Order: sequence, then C-alpha cells, then structure tokens
Amino acid sequence: MKLAWILWLASVLPPQAADSLCLSTTVYLEARDQSVRGQKAVAEVALRREDSGLWGDSMCEVVTARKQFAPTIVSPRTRLSNTEAWSRAVTVALESQQNWALPAGERKEIVPGASHFMAHEIAAPSWRNAYQVATIGSHTFLKVQSLKPRKS
Repeated sequence: MKLAWILWLASVLPPQAADSLCLSTTVYLEARDQSVRGQKAVAEVALRREDSGLWGDSMCEVVTARKQFAPTIVSPRTRLSNTEAWSRAVTVALESQQNWALPAGERKEIVPGASHFMAHEIAAPSWRNAYQVATIGSHTFLKVQSLKPRKS
C-alpha cells in the first residue's frame, strides 16, 4: 500500500474509521521498529493533540498538519509493505483510541503530558530542550506546551 492511497482512503471513509486509519498509519510510519509501549506513546501524543484541537478537529487533520508527523514528511509514494508491522500498528492504534476514550483519570498514560516526540537519529527540532517526559526506544517524548482538551 502506498501512503497516498491510504490518505485518499481516509478521505472517503466515515470519520471514526478514517481516524483509526490515520492513527494506524502514523504509528506505522513513526514507530514500526519500536516496542509496543513506544508505539502506544506515539499514539498517545497524537491523541492528546487531537483533544487539544490546536492541530485540527480530527485525527487525520492532526497527523497531516504540516510537518508534524510522518504522513506529511515522507514521500506520498512511500510503501507500507511490512504486513506484520502494519497489523501491530492497527492493533496499537485501536487499543490507544479505546484507552483515550476513557475519562481522563482512568486512562493508562505512558507519557503523561507529552505534546511532542523526536527520533534522535533524524531530528533536532528547536524545542528539543523542552521538559523530557520519557525516552522509549529511539524516541524522546517531551512536554513542549501544556495541552488542554478543548471545551465542548
């Protein structure tokens, strides 16, 4: 599957299915070589951002916000060809969405308050010296800004 095709498919699916597909794609592209815990931490950052509304009103808008996550950084021709990693990314995304749907006090958070993450071997963003929440695998999770859920 090519990334461009997946993003097109997300544009025609019902919102909930599209959001799951976009989160799965992001987990795959950002963390397919990481532990399940590391993948869940990546999903958590995306879910926290969606809650805030600062990057968009849906998961697909959040993960395709300019230069925020891999879907807008890698080539649209990128192939998602590792079926085992894809299956794991889908499972992680769905479990993460179920967890995030719980009331805030009942969620199992892996990187509490993390609003960003970086992979050391490919990124040195200006915010890299922010408060470090955790390092999991090759990713460091940071609290660059306090994200509050948008008001309903």
